[in-house]
Amino acid sequence: MISKKRPPVLTRAESQVMAALWETGPATVRALQAALRRPLAYTTVLTLLRVLEDKGYVRHVAAADGGRAFVYSPAVTRRSARRQHARDLVTRMFGGHAPALVSGLIEDEDLSTDELRALRQLIDGKLARNQEKEG
Repeated sequence: MISKKRPPVLTRAESQVMAALWETGPATVRALQAALRRPLAYTTVLTLLRVLEDKGYVRHVAAADGGRAFVYSPAVTRRSARRQHARDLVTRMFGGHAPALVSGLIEDEDLSTDELRALRQLIDGKLARNQEKEG
């Protein structure tokens, strides 16, 4: 069951471990260590997993083979974490004004024509849904 409570935002290292966990699915510390793009020591990965569990991002169960290892799995979806972090960024850095973030990204990033079209479709879809609600 995915947690409904919003956990605190992730640090960079915690984000890397979560990205590996979302990619691999349930995994032991060793498997996660191997899946990381940036190598980290076993004890570092274990410590990060414990912190992530305390924050509500991860849970663990004993390995099915009866060994000493635990199997860690996400307690929140990637989408949920992304949404929460985006909200946090908008609140902290843009005074709660999401259009400032979006316009800054559009102006500052080198977006392709296809990426801009995809953004336009998202905006047009959201606009249509808002107009339906209002009218």
